[in-house]
Amino acid sequence: MAATPARRSLSAALCWQLLLTLTVLISACGACKKVTLHVPSKLDAKKFVGRVNLKECFKSANLIHSSDPDFQILEDGSVYTTNAILLSSEKRNFTISLSNTENQEEKKLLVLLEHQTKVLKQSDSKETVLRRAKRRWAPIPVSMMENYLGPFPLFLEQIESDSAQNYTIYYSIRGPGVDEEPLNLFQIERDTGKLYCNQRVDREQYDSFQIVALATTPDGYSADRPLPLIIKVEDENDNPPIFTETTYTFRIAEHSKVGSTVGQVCAVDKDEPGTLHTLLKYSILQQLPAPPSLFFMHPSTGVITTTSSQLDRELVDKYQLQIKVQDMNGQPFGLFTTSTCIIQIEDVNDNLPTFTRTSYETSVEENKVDVEILRVSVEDKDLFNTSNWRANYTILKGNENGNFKIVTDPKTNEGVLSVVKPLNYEERQQLTLQIGVVNEAPYFREATSRSAMSTATVTVNVKDQDEGPECTPPVQTVRIRESAPLGTKSGGYKAYDPETKSSSGIRYKKLSDPKGWVAVDEDTGSITTLRSLDREAESIKNGIYNVTILASDKGGKTCTGTLGIILEDVNDNGPVILKNRVIICKTVMSSAELVAFDFDDPVNGPPFSFSLEGDSDSNVRTMWRLTKINDTAARLLYQNDLPFGSYTVPVRVADKHGLSQVSSLNVIICDCVTENDCTSRELPRTGGAEVKLGKWAILAILLGIALLFCVLFTLVCGASKAGKKGQEALPEDLAQQNLIVSNTEAPGDDKVFYANGFTSNTAGSSGQGICGTMGSGMKNGGQETIEMMKGHQTLESCQGARHHPTLELCKGGGQHTLDPCRGGHVERDNCRSSYSEWRNFTQAHLGEKVQLCNQGDNHEHAQDYILPYNYEGKGSMAGSLGCCSERQEEDGLEFLDHLEPKFRTLAEACIKR
Repeated sequence: MAATPARRSLSAALCWQLLLTLTVLISACGACKKVTLHVPSKLDAKKFVGRVNLKECFKSANLIHSSDPDFQILEDGSVYTTNAILLSSEKRNFTISLSNTENQEEKKLLVLLEHQTKVLKQSDSKETVLRRAKRRWAPIPVSMMENYLGPFPLFLEQIESDSAQNYTIYYSIRGPGVDEEPLNLFQIERDTGKLYCNQRVDREQYDSFQIVALATTPDGYSADRPLPLIIKVEDENDNPPIFTETTYTFRIAEHSKVGSTVGQVCAVDKDEPGTLHTLLKYSILQQLPAPPSLFFMHPSTGVITTTSSQLDRELVDKYQLQIKVQDMNGQPFGLFTTSTCIIQIEDVNDNLPTFTRTSYETSVEENKVDVEILRVSVEDKDLFNTSNWRANYTILKGNENGNFKIVTDPKTNEGVLSVVKPLNYEERQQLTLQIGVVNEAPYFREATSRSAMSTATVTVNVKDQDEGPECTPPVQTVRIRESAPLGTKSGGYKAYDPETKSSSGIRYKKLSDPKGWVAVDEDTGSITTLRSLDREAESIKNGIYNVTILASDKGGKTCTGTLGIILEDVNDNGPVILKNRVIICKTVMSSAELVAFDFDDPVNGPPFSFSLEGDSDSNVRTMWRLTKINDTAARLLYQNDLPFGSYTVPVRVADKHGLSQVSSLNVIICDCVTENDCTSRELPRTGGAEVKLGKWAILAILLGIALLFCVLFTLVCGASKAGKKGQEALPEDLAQQNLIVSNTEAPGDDKVFYANGFTSNTAGSSGQGICGTMGSGMKNGGQETIEMMKGHQTLESCQGARHHPTLELCKGGGQHTLDPCRGGHVERDNCRSSYSEWRNFTQAHLGEKVQLCNQGDNHEHAQDYILPYNYEGKGSMAGSLGCCSERQEEDGLEFLDHLEPKFRTLAEACIKR
């Protein structure tokens, strides 16, 4: 099926719309490639040729130029002819120049016009086109103008089947516009194949129709395949652009910078997008109030901006713009609509408040307070009752004493001046204030505080008022020597009349005199002593005695003041020692510190001198002595190793002028570590009194017992080892027992001391020992023989025939002997076995025995062995308390005379009284 030659005779007005096909050949790498337009051989002037996609080549172009004056290029890429053109050859080309004047960027686009000598092929994936015998042809889309007014039916196209040469062919159509909505829009002549449109079409409702043409024989045979045919409705600029709102309202602050955005308007067009019919241009038609023009509307975006910074709300607070939008890019033949835009000018603080007057005058009575004396007003052109209009007042000068304050009345915006601190007419009768005013909001222009502030002057006159006497200064002083004779007169308190500056006519009265020492003269205010004044009396601070005076005038008005009597000191008090009970812990200290105090003024005080007071019979000076520490303190030391007890020690202390006083001190020499130990229990008695044990003494006893058990445990360990090994030598066993030289001074009595389970038996008694038995036969004519037992064995078990050396313990002229087998008695004359011999004898075996305690029977490491004692520094005169400790010197146990406090009680419990 193919188009007949009659179709080629259509009018030229419709030919260019039916034949044009735009084919843009753009490679995958980008724009600005060659564009080919297929056109007829003849084009009339002002005719549409085709459309080129300029955005793909250069998006930001604002200047478009054609190299061929016969063609005009619009902003949307539409190509129109400016003159009638006849293509003499099959091809013609020209160049479109695209440039951006802002960044000087430019691109070129080549357009090739090609004469339509061939028809485009159209393939269908499902239906193949009807074939001619010699050629194959598919018709191009059929076009029709929307809103065509007639006459109808309108001929669109004629189709013909190749089978019509041999058969009788009937033509028919189907699809939208035929048997589908809108019905009966198109029709075709059954015999000729001519296609007609029966009525006008609106493109905004139907932009195209796709129908199917059929060719059949009278008996219903389909001679050709169905032919798809597209009927395109060409757009007509029949819809004007419409604003989205009938009235736009925007706001902008006054004095905004040039180019500030006010707002944006928008319009829509129902015509075909991407064509000149929908290419809109915005503009301002009119501004009310009249020019100068203050606003600009961007033609493409509809954004409204300012063109001047002279927007002043106080002159014009609202502008009304009549705006227009037009299609066809604003060309005169384009359609347009208008709307209204209202621009409200917002207020800024561009007007300073100013006083309505530059000077004010007012008056106030003296001594008045919290009273309003003046109201001032200002003018401000800014928006009423906003922060740009509300005023803040301040006092710039004249209020250095803080007598005034000024605040804003929120209802009237006035400044209210008040007195907040009383004024004194006698001091000043007139004051001048300078006040200033600013707005709550800061001034929008940069300015100094002075240039942005309006000022005014206020003169305040102070009125006189009868005030009564003034007690100024409120505290006055006089000097009187203490212990002054009764009736001593002195100047007193003086008040005066503030108006006359005189004390005449003022009466005085005593309101407060705590001790009743003085009388006040009613007329003069002078004072007279009634009693002896004592600077050192109670409630007298810093030597000043205060008396309260009431002053009154003839009108009955009063004031109150204080008269301070400065008592000049007299050296009438000797220094004393305030602490009359002194405790000396004899175990830790040998003296006490005495501090004296003098109640007189320091000029009659230190340095003090200390001395002992007493006659020759009291032995105070032989028992005590004093040494000076500083100007106010001395140290009291006891002499001749005084026993514990309480003593009375009189000490005389004299000041720098020789005035002295004796303080009788109760000095307690106590067996304590701290004073609290002595005060918390009964004090010890001197002489042979029974000793009471304190908590520290008991702790020392327990510690001694623990150490004793440690020594005995070590001895038992060593002895048991020796028994198992069969080592029975006497020196080795004695080394395990760690015997030391006894310091027995004399035969003791039968007194038994009990200290936490520790028992000491006198000579002549027998008892069970810890490591052995102390049996009978230990007492022998004043000599004591000591036998150390292991279990039920004696120290020497006599298991062999060999004899062991004899250990002799010497005391005085007697001998103490250890007999190996109880039967023999070995004696050595003159105590030849001294301590040094004993040490030399046992030293060699001590290390071996300790090593044995560290091993078991199989010579392996044992858990319960004797630990070595390490040297811990010099701190105890008694040296080490280890069970295996060794004395390096042979002589004396003098350290027992100077035991530490923890062992003193243990020693006292063990010594013989």
